[in-house]
Amino acid sequence: MEDHLLSLAAGVCPETGPTDFVTACATAGWEACGIWFDPETWTDAVATDVRRRLDDTGVIALDMEPVFVTADGDHGVRMVEAAAAVGARNLLVVSRGVDDERFTTRFGELCDLAAPHGIGCSIEFLAFMSVSSLPQSLAVLDAVDRPNGGVLIDALHLARTGGSPDEVAEIAAVAPERLAYAQLCDGPAEAPDDAYADALDGRMNVGDGGLPVHALVDAFPSHTAFSMEIRSAHLRRAFTDPTERARHVLDATTAWFDDQA
Repeated sequence: MEDHLLSLAAGVCPETGPTDFVTACATAGWEACGIWFDPETWTDAVATDVRRRLDDTGVIALDMEPVFVTADGDHGVRMVEAAAAVGARNLLVVSRGVDDERFTTRFGELCDLAAPHGIGCSIEFLAFMSVSSLPQSLAVLDAVDRPNGGVLIDALHLARTGGSPDEVAEIAAVAPERLAYAQLCDGPAEAPDDAYADALDGRMNVGDGGLPVHALVDAFPSHTAFSMEIRSAHLRRAFTDPTERARHVLDATTAWFDDQA
């Protein structure tokens, strides 16, 4: 397999602030990590601390999340500014409760705001959000037509929204420049009744579930970074220390990739 940049998604340690999460990832040995933006607690001082910690450790900020585009607005402008301040490469954007026309307009605006900072904007599709499939995401990207616009394919959400992770052609049909990064995890082959709990609490390390992760990984171009989105109630209970949790996921991830080589 190609050597993809590996990152730990911020949602793996939802109880940990962004500065401490960077420290946990660095101590555990991750090359990159995600940054969670909480509009209630994010300040210029937080941005300064996060940037300093990233610079001191050499950890790459792969992405910042989430921009929820809603009928009541979003925090997109603040998040572009925050992502630029810490040096995050991508913004994760979700449509929540708006129609495709409105979301398309707003997504284009976010791309334009992010572009001068070299930041990409990626649409994440989820079964319980307004943009809920890969084809729908690609239609928005076609309408927007911005060079820094992309789609974030999450292994679990692809499987839960009618996609076929074992069909390489589904991913191979996406223009490579639209695949800056993807989210990987494993999970039950059969979707449980509670899709929300499945996404937030039921994920597994790659190789521990029933999703065809190997075929999915093979479908991505070599430049696509992989954010390990192992949001798991089990891991939060088993590894209460964020550094130990980050180390456990890294060990499981590298072992799986080594087995696939």
